Amino acid sequence: MISVLLVDDQDLVRLGLCALFDNEEGFTVVAQAADGLAAVEQARRARPDVVLMDIRMPGIDGLEATRRIVADPGLAGTRVIVLTTFERDEYVFDALRVGASGFLLKNTKPALLLEAVRTVFDGGALLSPSVTKTLIREFTGLAPRPTTPHPHLGRLTDREREIVSLVALGLSNHEIAAQLVVSPATARTHVSRSMIKLGARDRAQLVVFAYQSGLA
Repeated sequence: MISVLLVDDQDLVRLGLCALFDNEEGFTVVAQAADGLAAVEQARRARPDVVLMDIRMPGIDGLEATRRIVADPGLAGTRVIVLTTFERDEYVFDALRVGASGFLLKNTKPALLLEAVRTVFDGGALLSPSVTKTLIREFTGLAPRPTTPHPHLGRLTDREREIVSLVALGLSNHEIAAQLVVSPATARTHVSRSMIKLGARDRAQLVVFAYQSGLA
């Protein structure tokens, strides 16, 4: 059973999400919140597996709420998925930087939303490479960000640096394997080793490190 905390300042959005999860086997909504401060409080109380977090809310926003939840040692097992309209929110990258395990568009189809929550619960991140590619295209239109190489970047082999760059482009393990002419298992191993060397908790943070280090 995957426990979920729903965070959105719109009652109708929370109501719709609650109905979706309540009608799907394997999920339970353990709490709801209409602002960032309440989200942090409810997360600490209910200790959900996954938080669906809106960005723009009164009080502290979803970014600050995500940062506080991820930084709380008592919530080490809680994953945060940011909900965004995307076309209007330029904060998706910042959401990943502060600790979100992924993001979803608010117009995501219900079946894909449920699958996304399962993916993050199982330790995955970024949800859909195709959405990641859209995010990358959006970033290319923004002002360049200063690069700050990760302190452990030198631990990566040349192949691992190449792998991290491909992950940052939104490629799945199978797509990386096809491009480099290796097996998917080999690609997965390289990704895992890169995450360990850089101290990335998940694939989402690996993308952040790639951008900050100038590998993407």
